[in-house]
Amino acid sequence: MVLLGASGSIGINTLKIAKRFNLKIETLGVGYNIKLLNEQISAFNPQNIIIADKNDKDKITKDYKGRIFFGASGIKEALEISKSKLVVNALVGFLGLEPTLNALKLNKKVALANKESLVVGGSLVDTKNIIPIDSEHFSLSYLLTPTPFCPFKNLYITASGGAFRDFEISKIPNQKAKTALKHPNWKMGNKITIDSASMVNKLFEILEAFWLFKSKNIHAFIERNSHIHALVEFYDGSLVAHFANADMQLPIAYALSLGLEQNFLENLQAPLIPPLKITDSSYKLEEISKERYPLWELKNILLEKPQYGAILNASNEIAVAAFLEDKILFGKIGKIIFKALEKFENANFNTFSELLELDKEVRAFSSSLL
Repeated sequence: MVLLGASGSIGINTLKIAKRFNLKIETLGVGYNIKLLNEQISAFNPQNIIIADKNDKDKITKDYKGRIFFGASGIKEALEISKSKLVVNALVGFLGLEPTLNALKLNKKVALANKESLVVGGSLVDTKNIIPIDSEHFSLSYLLTPTPFCPFKNLYITASGGAFRDFEISKIPNQKAKTALKHPNWKMGNKITIDSASMVNKLFEILEAFWLFKSKNIHAFIERNSHIHALVEFYDGSLVAHFANADMQLPIAYALSLGLEQNFLENLQAPLIPPLKITDSSYKLEEISKERYPLWELKNILLEKPQYGAILNASNEIAVAAFLEDKILFGKIGKIIFKALEKFENANFNTFSELLELDKEVRAFSSSLL
């Protein structure tokens, strides 16, 4: 396989699954973490590697004899020469969209963890060769496979609620990054932790589900244990749910099995992840309050105008970056996003180059609001 974003949590967990099931890595891409890359080279011996900065070339272990590619252009070149039919895209941010598009043009399957590929560029992506890695979308796929006897009526995903789920509402807008980074359930990257607190991450996942499952009947609830990842309601009146401990190795393993067309899971001798003891927890689904999460107001708007995802993402990235640097307070994130959507309400794009121009304009406008 080709693995892009090997130094992040998804990438590291992908390599754990690869090691467990003796799967080969043809091409391995990281950003700047050359120390970790050298360890991965030793463990997996890839034919090709991709790093962000050409100046880091001399830091790569002298034992490596394969090809080395650099930056965004290097990702494209490496995809073109790689024989693997599966690309795991675990890149973070807007950078991940173009590799998704390039991989699909090369008739490769994409095991997708890069949210922005669909949030920003969903209208440009042919999803028939996309295999979702996000736990919520994996869970929806799990519940809908094999094809149910009855069509589904509604799809539901869940949210933890983030750092401010029990905060006094009036105090939330004045919080700083230090408080917003205290996720109640686990430790994640800074950006996604802030997006969890604002509910932007769930807006992203709603849009991803829209493109993957071709439906606007998508909703979300808060589930505080992070054990119920998705539910499907059918027209026959029944509803099914997917429970599992929050461990990304589960969706990754299924994505690799599907993408490689190797059912290496059929003879499992031990669980992929620690089994869930459902008697140890109490379960309740809670509505997402627009008073506590003002940006949730955008949920139905995004489903009606999904290209707004490009505006949401660009303005949010600018606002969150400023928030993490303590340049703005938490409440300003939402204000910037709402103003950006108002400013660019008539924007649309039909090509990747048009999307790039819109992204640039939104970021410039959002920066002017800081």
